[in-house]
Amino acid sequence: MQKILLIDSFIHSLTPSPKIRLKKERASPLATAKTGNSGDLSKVSAEQSNLMAATAMPSTNSIFCHSCIFTDFRAKLKSRILLLNHTSRIRNSRSFRYYSPSRRTGCRFFAKNVASHQQQQLQDPSTNRSDGIALDAFQPDSASIASSIKYHAEFTPLFSPEQFDLPKAYYATAESVRDMLIINWNATYDFYEKMNVKQAYYLSMEFLQGRALLNAIGNLELIGRYAEALKKLGYRLEDIIEQEPDAALGNGGLGRLASCFLDSMATLNYPAWGYGLRYKYGLFKQIITNDGQEEVAENWLEMGNPWEIVRNDVSYPVKFYGEVTEGPDGRKEWAGGEDIIAVAYDVPIPGYKTQTTLNLRLWSTKVAAENFDLRAFNAGEHAKAYDALKKAEKICYVLYPGDESLEGKTLRLKQQYTLCSASLQDIIARFERRSGDSVNWNQFPEKVALQMNDTHPTLCIPELIRILMDVKGLKWNEAWEITQRTVAYTNHTVLPEALEKWSFELLQELLPRHVQIIEMIDEELVNTIIAEYGTEDLHLLEEKLRQMRIFDNIELPAAILESPIKSQESVIEVPAQDESPDKEKEAEDGKEEAEDGKEETEALDNAKDPESEIKVSFEPDPKQPKRVRMANLCVVGGHAVNGVAEIHSEIVKEDVFNEFYKLWPEKFQNKTNGVTPRRWIQFCNPELSRIITKWSGTPDWLTNTEKLVELRKFADNDELQSEWREAKRRNKMKVVSFLKEKTGYVVSPDAMFDVQVKRIHEYKRQLLNIMGIVYRYKKMKEMSPEERKRKFAPRVCIFGGKAFATYVQAKRIVRFITDVGATVNHDPEIGCLCPRLQCKRSRSAHSWQ
Repeated sequence: MQKILLIDSFIHSLTPSPKIRLKKERASPLATAKTGNSGDLSKVSAEQSNLMAATAMPSTNSIFCHSCIFTDFRAKLKSRILLLNHTSRIRNSRSFRYYSPSRRTGCRFFAKNVASHQQQQLQDPSTNRSDGIALDAFQPDSASIASSIKYHAEFTPLFSPEQFDLPKAYYATAESVRDMLIINWNATYDFYEKMNVKQAYYLSMEFLQGRALLNAIGNLELIGRYAEALKKLGYRLEDIIEQEPDAALGNGGLGRLASCFLDSMATLNYPAWGYGLRYKYGLFKQIITNDGQEEVAENWLEMGNPWEIVRNDVSYPVKFYGEVTEGPDGRKEWAGGEDIIAVAYDVPIPGYKTQTTLNLRLWSTKVAAENFDLRAFNAGEHAKAYDALKKAEKICYVLYPGDESLEGKTLRLKQQYTLCSASLQDIIARFERRSGDSVNWNQFPEKVALQMNDTHPTLCIPELIRILMDVKGLKWNEAWEITQRTVAYTNHTVLPEALEKWSFELLQELLPRHVQIIEMIDEELVNTIIAEYGTEDLHLLEEKLRQMRIFDNIELPAAILESPIKSQESVIEVPAQDESPDKEKEAEDGKEEAEDGKEETEALDNAKDPESEIKVSFEPDPKQPKRVRMANLCVVGGHAVNGVAEIHSEIVKEDVFNEFYKLWPEKFQNKTNGVTPRRWIQFCNPELSRIITKWSGTPDWLTNTEKLVELRKFADNDELQSEWREAKRRNKMKVVSFLKEKTGYVVSPDAMFDVQVKRIHEYKRQLLNIMGIVYRYKKMKEMSPEERKRKFAPRVCIFGGKAFATYVQAKRIVRFITDVGATVNHDPEIGCLCPRLQCKRSRSAHSWQ
């Protein structure tokens, strides 16, 4: 009996990069069989063709089997189908049974893993190469790519079959790219599982990814081939790219940094995953009107997302509210409350010129079907019937929901805990699976590195401790040590309002067990502070505790109050404020000259003043709110703290967390923020990229930006400057077209383009910028036309960014910008010298390409 395998000829085998050597048999998802035509997929024997005709398969969708892809084709695609047969005695093969939906009969297929076979050949040079297929044979050409796009347009439909318009062409194109990414994705994942590598996990509330299509085919080095394939189908690659909406998963620099990190780690072949939330409506879609900014819900998922794959088999329970009880063994149990389910959606993150493809796992929330109250629904109480469903779903509706109300604060806290809990359960399950039968929790920090992007994922610290203690049975000291060795914290801002402080009462109601754990951490910190500074100077100790404690305006732990601190709590006397320096000096001289303790006591008594008495008290102020300082918890609970620029990291050490820096200087470090030169130069500005490659003499600058130093020697080269100016002007012409399309304004490419694209905020200096425009405009109005032309160069000022929906002052800045623009842009005397434009937020994927 012969076994048959059908494979689309465009699917190619991608073996790992040099840093990833796959030794596992199923290291690559591509499957094939032994043939006599080594490396040639275009030759199919007559016998094989007859056999293929005899085993005709229904024209249904593709069948995916873990690391193998089996594809059904219609007659018109037969020329691009490879039929391979082989005997059942094939090493490194696995079987898969396909059941015909009409006859319910099974056909068994065997797939051989090419990458595994090639790896064995590399290890054993004597292996006959004719049994394998060379990598180059699987590189897709434009014809294969076009075939794949047509296949997805027909068999993976999201649109009606009547027409092949731009949106349908985009989705079919994206799905054809995703097929290739899945090959690398599965191979990368299998390797991590096989080798049980230490893996970094990047937790962030936002990922500002931008568009994925151009980045993916650029990293796969297939831009030219996809452009050619789409041209054959009647489309331009640029037009297809424009169909992709931005993934509404981020807003500002914090989200862009997270996405850049994933891209860079994939390119550098570092084992890493990202974790975030799958926001249905994003932050908001911005609309600029005469009244400034208006917000409507994002619709980026309305037509589906071709880059994500839902993992219905990967879900975890997440609990809110409830109560904590103690079992007979002393172990705490968190029971009751509100339960939801977090479901995983995976997005592939390809590296540049490498087969390493990382994963961004996004969580969506729902409840189990039994939570739908069918009885209430049938009784007409519809809102009551799906109340639990709506409560769960709204957690992943919006990025940064307004938190002016208690409901808004509660929803934000639910979002943060959902991210932390689901991600940690997933990470721990992976650690246990890779560990096998012998799980050693002391090895957890040796296999897991958890990076918190800002304070939003802070609840990872108490959640990890909760799981280790309450679920896995570890003692407090063990769980606390493991957590500190595993977790690290990236600080993004020095603004006090950006350092999250949660209401103690809200946190205690929503996450009662976590508050107990934070209390234990706070007690550890207080003991450390007391050990460092002692109890002799209670005023100093009070100040240190006030600055460093995790709890703000909350009584000290009972064990601490029972210590000598309480008994020493007293009145400290200091010199009166009106006492002159001379008198102070006299008092000091008197002390030095005193012959006994009596004279010294008298000198101190003379300096007493009732108004100089300061009461040292560790009691909370009942008039002030009780809060939990998440940034302090991050510093205490992790082993590393970093800023995102050198000057920022210095401020963190010298100001924001100075007391912690004095206590633990080894924790603090710097990681300068950056952007990927692939997305932000090569793919969005190919002309500039070609010039840089030409004059630096190598394309290596795309992975090592230090190579750009080679351009210094050509700084005065007229030819380079000429090429640079020409490329810049062509790009400016694209901006001119973009602005006309989006705003209706026509601007000159000869003008200077003054661009500020940034989240709208008081400290981001958009207000300073627009005030400068007003100043220049008023100066121009005072001049004659001749003087204006002589003293001012034409300038186009472009603003891009969103003001947070509830941030009143930022929205006033947007309104101010639009008002100034309406005045300047319609002034016939000034418009040609200082036009001002307000644009929507630019596409993060490739602005104004």
